[in-house]
Amino acid sequence: MRQHWVLGQELRARYKGFLNESYDRHEIYVRSTDVDRTLMSAEANLAGLYPPEGSEVFNPNISWQPIPVHTVPDSEEQLLKFPILPCPKYLKLQEETRHSAEYVNKTRDHADFLHMVANVTGLADCSLESVWTVSDVLFCESRHNLSLPSWATKDVLERLSDLKDFSFRFLFGIIDQEQKARLQGGVLVDQILKNITAASQNESSGLKLIAYSTHDTTLGALQMALDVYNGKQAPYASCHIFELHEEAPGNFTVEMYFRNDSARPPFPVTLPGCTHSCPLEKFQSLLDRVIAKDWERECQLSGPDNDKEVIVGLVAIGCILFLLIVLLLTVLFRQKSQTSGYQHVSSGAEDQS
Repeated sequence: MRQHWVLGQELRARYKGFLNESYDRHEIYVRSTDVDRTLMSAEANLAGLYPPEGSEVFNPNISWQPIPVHTVPDSEEQLLKFPILPCPKYLKLQEETRHSAEYVNKTRDHADFLHMVANVTGLADCSLESVWTVSDVLFCESRHNLSLPSWATKDVLERLSDLKDFSFRFLFGIIDQEQKARLQGGVLVDQILKNITAASQNESSGLKLIAYSTHDTTLGALQMALDVYNGKQAPYASCHIFELHEEAPGNFTVEMYFRNDSARPPFPVTLPGCTHSCPLEKFQSLLDRVIAKDWERECQLSGPDNDKEVIVGLVAIGCILFLLIVLLLTVLFRQKSQTSGYQHVSSGAEDQS
């Protein structure tokens, strides 16, 4: 909470003269995942960003004012929490990743270590994909100066940290990183580009700051999609910043910065293929490759079951067409068989004569 409060103060200083000195609900929108700690992080951050002054002070003993933080139910979250599921294509890519040389070699090289961790923690399942839970607990405890178990030596902590970093790459890279990005982090990239584009076209209704309070996996998915991931877990109160600059009327550039150290200012991040101050049009075109045009369709598998459904559908359509053609030919044949013109009609008088 203290780190996020400091980050809020830093953002206040960074955008002094751009953001209003007092809170203006028309110029800021904050959204968080529906998780207690991310909601609390957002609120702590906003306490540093908008300390109450003048008429905003509703209690002289409290240097704080309530700022809205929006969210959606966890079951409906399709933007800020990763990996986004269900997505059969992504799960298939993950299965392919498990058979990659890097994954197999990593499992073999750390088999004894994983077995040791399972024994000392009592975890029934301790694999490359689950060991991050142990690393996460020890990371939190060490940051709060709590006593660690005797087996958690410096070497063990370093290996756990390395395996947790690998788990991020497993989720969003190693095999077909671009396709994984289209199904995961690219969803957030797409929304951010829409926010930026709306601002450049004066369609953002006066918004100057849009903030998302999320998770380290969210940052990992985003940065892997941007292809700027440095391979390390993001620490507490990290912040990936996108800035839109109007260099001249109608001429916009995008700059990115990443804050992963509370003792240092955010450092510049450059999108591969562009300069740090990247023209908006080029920024958009470079990221088009990781944005799904139809996410639900791209998530589906093109396997035997799907092919069978297509074949059955085509056969059904073919049968219907065949019956229609037979019906049409039958009608035409009957019409042709009937003789046109006059016909002799016999009368009773003629028969008698």
